[in-house]
Amino acid sequence: MRFGDLLEFAWRVLRGYPTRTLLILLAMGIGVAAVVAVTSLGEGARLYVVNQFGSLGTNLVIVLPGRSETSGAMPGVLVGKTPRDLTLEDALALMRSHAVRRIAPLVVGAADVHVGARIRETPVLGSTADLMDIRHMEVALGRFLPQADPRQILPVCVIGAKVATELFGARAALGEWLRIGDRRFRIVGIMAKQGESMGFNTDEIVIVPLAAAQALFNTEALFRVLVEAKSREQIAYARDDVEEIIRLRHEGERDVTVITQDAVLATFDRILRALTLAVGGIAAISLAVAGILIMNVMLIAVTQRRREIGLLKALGATAAQIRMAFLTEAVLLAIGGAGLGLAVGELARNLAVQLYPAIPFQSPWWALIAAPATAVITSVLFTLAPARRAARLDPVQALSRR
Repeated sequence: MRFGDLLEFAWRVLRGYPTRTLLILLAMGIGVAAVVAVTSLGEGARLYVVNQFGSLGTNLVIVLPGRSETSGAMPGVLVGKTPRDLTLEDALALMRSHAVRRIAPLVVGAADVHVGARIRETPVLGSTADLMDIRHMEVALGRFLPQADPRQILPVCVIGAKVATELFGARAALGEWLRIGDRRFRIVGIMAKQGESMGFNTDEIVIVPLAAAQALFNTEALFRVLVEAKSREQIAYARDDVEEIIRLRHEGERDVTVITQDAVLATFDRILRALTLAVGGIAAISLAVAGILIMNVMLIAVTQRRREIGLLKALGATAAQIRMAFLTEAVLLAIGGAGLGLAVGELARNLAVQLYPAIPFQSPWWALIAAPATAVITSVLFTLAPARRAARLDPVQALSRR
């Protein structure tokens, strides 16, 4: 029996039992679709985190007050256990490092912003002119904060696109005055629409000079300091220099946490890749269930097709050819189910993209290969026992139904 004959024979058998064939295709398709859809979610989450961290800037080193080792797993500033404030003088001292290109100290708070009778509570960010280059921000109209001494209180601000729309409507906002708390600021720039980045929507913020923010919120402490290294190769040197400079300024105490963008990104990447593999493996269990269904159906088929098997053996078909006929049938079912599953999984991925366009849902290449391959291997493995039983049938007994 040639390979073409085996394919034709298996195809006729599948067409002869449409209900059975459809059920197996559904079971196998659901398993493959589950693997593709679930791994798409995991890979989408991983790519989303990568993109979000990429939007923060390049060659970035972040300095936070407090040591993560002494406060559980988070810097002390986040849990109210900061041993020493991070000050503007500390931030300016970091420029002594030859590995540091620029810095952007940050003060963050929330305040009511007034324009005439209109008012809204808005996050207020205090920083310097270098923030725009470090964070890769864009200004749609006007300019960013002016280059000036960060200790100087300047009554200027840059507002997000959504803030401009809500407070000024169709009116031009550039050059107008607004009030934040008890202080007035002239709008010198309007940010381009950039949306949300790491849970922070730049379209809804107001950016003021650092000293103005410190006076507004009555604080000398910095929320954090963004440091840009001169190159990717200089990131490690910049991190070490930052830790040493702050240690010397803080009387030998290592009371800041210095994290690099690459280190955080690598950690998230490892976690999300492992998570994707885990959930993909869990989804693949459904393929084992489909394989058990195929085995049960094939065992029943051996009983139902005894006369057919006996006739084939009486005409000269060998035991190996009988086994191959059953295995070919299983492979065809697996390929059909895998194709159906890939199509359904792609539809589910497209639906997820429509619902959550910000997340780049995408099936990893290994899942697109592993899911169909697992379906075929599972089908073959679970068909071996029924195929061996069919091959051992005696043709005389099979034809006489004994």
